[in-house]
Amino acid sequence: MKAFLRDVLTTFLLAGLVYFGLRFTVQDFVVRQSSMEPNFHEGQRVLVLKIVYRFGNPQRGDVIILHPPTSPDPNAVPYIKRIIGLPGESIDIRNGEVRINGIALEETYLNEPPNYSYHLDKVPDSEYFVLGDNRANSDDSHRGWTVPDENIVGKAWLTIWPLDKWGIVGNFGLPAQVTNATNPAQ
Repeated sequence: MKAFLRDVLTTFLLAGLVYFGLRFTVQDFVVRQSSMEPNFHEGQRVLVLKIVYRFGNPQRGDVIILHPPTSPDPNAVPYIKRIIGLPGESIDIRNGEVRINGIALEETYLNEPPNYSYHLDKVPDSEYFVLGDNRANSDDSHRGWTVPDENIVGKAWLTIWPLDKWGIVGNFGLPAQVTNATNPAQ
């Protein structure tokens, strides 16, 4: 009887450790906006790595889940956006191009380029400039706000629903000349 009780307690303890370990590192997210089309659609489910930015900084091209900095409601529906500008960089959007420190991004993941103009002299320290992939229909940083570190929930990692969309989330980096221009140490 003692062996059985020990086995049951061990099983519950391990199950609890796995459950709480997963709750603090991975989260399920349901896309509720059309702002990331054509890459993410309303109703799509994504797994988010919540712990990844404890070991490194967000990078340009990362798809992130964030709490909207414009909403006073802490229970507001989180957004899904793509990081475009890093702290300290200048952003210029015009003629359908997004430029970081004067260098145009190659955005192969878009159906249509942005149809607006925007300029930001410098992304504030510890904040990020984000845009939706559906540039014509997205509440994002081109509306005048940036995302503080503490508003980032995590990095989108894996799409899990619907099954025909299952796979690793596409995070797009930068051409070498942009990376070297913004980070001369590389």
